[in-house]
Order: sequence, then structure tokens, then C-alpha cells
Amino acid sequence: MKPEERREALIVATIEAVRAHRQRPSTKQIAQAAGVAEGTIFRVFDSKDELFDAVIDRVLDPEPFLQRLTEIDPSADFETRLTAYVGLLQRRFQEIFELMDALGLVGPPERHRDRPKRDREIASRIREVFVDDEPLLRVSLDQLLLQVRLLTFAGSHHHISDEHILTPEQVVDTILHGVLKRGND
Repeated sequence: MKPEERREALIVATIEAVRAHRQRPSTKQIAQAAGVAEGTIFRVFDSKDELFDAVIDRVLDPEPFLQRLTEIDPSADFETRLTAYVGLLQRRFQEIFELMDALGLVGPPERHRDRPKRDREIASRIREVFVDDEPLLRVSLDQLLLQVRLLTFAGSHHHISDEHILTPEQVVDTILHGVLKRGND
């Protein structure tokens, strides 16, 4: 196996081990998940911390999420597309929460904070999915996306939601239709 393939296999196996054990896995657990000898880890990474840094970088990388955004059917109605987006966003949040909780992190590492240019790029790519729907809204698209992100974040976190995780449909229904009865409800 080529060095990059070994590195990739170890990162993927470590993510799987974190999910399986819900804590920082031992090198033995990582090696078992990867199907390699423990020493292989240290021929690829200088330390276990370097491996965990690579895992954190992988899970926090927004590109897979942004790629999945392009799979949202542009011909679907607004509510369907918004629900698909919330599902993707929720999955991303939960993957990050799971990793951070297992590794004992209370926030992203410094290298992943305060990245305004990258944040603007991500926001722009999300806006593209809904830009044609702005005339339907009583609030700006940016305000809608902020509210969706906030409710999805809170509704996807086990502790914040008191173990009552909201479904994407519940998030979208609350945002678009509120909680008050109307007419024949």
C-alpha cells in the first residue's frame, strides 16, 4: 500500500474507531479497525496526536458537505430542498459533535476558528441552493439560513435538545410554519 493510501486508511479507521468506542481510541483499537499492526500507525504519523489532528481536519473539512449540497434536486419545491439541506447540515453537525465529544474537545481547534474568507465561501455556496426562493420569504435569505442553522444546531445536539433530536422535517416545519395552530389545524 502506498504511503498516502496507508495514511487515508488510518484516518478512516480512526474515525470508525472513535464512532465505535465513543471515546479516544487506543492505538490497538485503531490498528484493529485498520487491519494493520500498531507500529504501522507510527510509520505513517509521528504521534497519536498527529493522527488525531488529521482526523479532526477530515471531519471538519466542509468540502464533502458542500459536494453533497450539489446533489439537492434544484427542480424540487422549496420546502423539499430546505428539508434536504437541513438533513445534510444535521448530519455534518452530528459528525462533528460525535468526534468532539469522543475526543474531549469543547470547541474546534484554533486552526479551524475565525476563518472569515472560508466562512463566506461556504455561505455563498449554501445561498446558491436557495437564491431563487428569496421572493417567497418574509425575511432575507441570509436571515432564514441563520435561523435554520441555529435551530438545526440546537436540535441536533443531544445535550442541548435533552435527547430529543429534531428531524429535518421538524426543523423545516417550525421555521416555515411556526408552532401556532392555523385554520383547520
